[in-house]
Amino acid sequence: MSNDIRKLLIMNIISSIISIYIAIFVNLYIWESNHGIGEVSLYNLSMYICWGLTFALASKLINRYSIRVLLAISAVCGAMAFMYLMTVHLDNRLLWITLLGIPVGMMFGFSQSSQNLGIAMQGKENELAPYFAAVNITSQALNMAVPILSAAVIQGFGYRGSFITMLIFIAVMLIYSSRMPRIYLPPQTSAIEIREPIYTLGFRSAFGYPGAKWVLLSLLAAGIFLQFQNLFALLFTFSVTQNKLWIALLNLLYTLSSLLGLLLYRRIKFNEMKWLWIGTLLLAFGFLIALLHNPIMLIASNVFTSVGMFYFSIVWNAQQFKYIKHLSPATKRTFLVWRECILVFTRCLLLSLTFSLTEMRGMAFGIIVIITIACLVAIPVFQKLAGRENSKMNQTPNTSKTEQMTV
Repeated sequence: MSNDIRKLLIMNIISSIISIYIAIFVNLYIWESNHGIGEVSLYNLSMYICWGLTFALASKLINRYSIRVLLAISAVCGAMAFMYLMTVHLDNRLLWITLLGIPVGMMFGFSQSSQNLGIAMQGKENELAPYFAAVNITSQALNMAVPILSAAVIQGFGYRGSFITMLIFIAVMLIYSSRMPRIYLPPQTSAIEIREPIYTLGFRSAFGYPGAKWVLLSLLAAGIFLQFQNLFALLFTFSVTQNKLWIALLNLLYTLSSLLGLLLYRRIKFNEMKWLWIGTLLLAFGFLIALLHNPIMLIASNVFTSVGMFYFSIVWNAQQFKYIKHLSPATKRTFLVWRECILVFTRCLLLSLTFSLTEMRGMAFGIIVIITIACLVAIPVFQKLAGRENSKMNQTPNTSKTEQMTV
């Protein structure tokens, strides 16, 4: 990987420390009061709406400012979120939860936008798979260390002490943002560009490349599945125990399972579509056994889905970025904005289905699981069709269609 891509990877590590803490312990902080699925869903809904809007805004700002500015703004939003947690207390709990999601969503939106735009504009095709593999490997290490250390801080100093610790990491993020490469959207060099009505927001150019219609369907299905995994993997753990140390140790178990998946990935030479299907089937099995709602089955569900997510995320993300490498920088930006907004939209659809849930069992929960599995199984089909059409334009005669991505 080039020096600029390594800097993007380091920033990803810094922001991942903060996001892992938020994903586990901010959700737990909300869950502990009433054990309300609806309250956790409301926080996530508020966060993802702001995430999508901020991602779109950041894609406009990158015309004038480099990703250094976007990452600095992200750090400031993160600081606002933790200051809010420490200082603001409202009688209306639902309003308090909704307002909390705003700075958190803005932080993730600016951070995700800068890193996605950075890797899309700066990364060469042969760097994509190693980058996403490195992101997954470092994420596994952080998923072991961050929950345990955070749980220890909460046990010793309370939530307030952990919030202050996160403010320190946000300060590091702010300082390191000044060392990031000056990646920005270059001015349009061609006089020829697609003129679209303002109400389309560049949709035709974003999804005008070969195989794009299948990528669009893949994104629509992925938002449903990703949000189910994101939300219920946490709630499955919280329903087993609310002891911070045990939650951290369970996350350690899930991470070790992913590392076992990595070991198998490196030793077994399957092509990328086989690994995508293996990940999909492991995820589907994990969701199905969660219907039994036994503590052991809930833990086993998270073990299977952790391994499945490792395989799924490496292949799916790398393929999505590979399909747009031939596009102009402006079109890449438009695609990434639409990609993020589509994922946010379908994530919110899934969250809206969970507001009425009072427990993670019964017919309503079972229907949500079936919808999620149907969306999940459709994704490899759409990805294969997208790759087939995309390769007709981009693949050279000597390019292997089945080469496994290198970790």
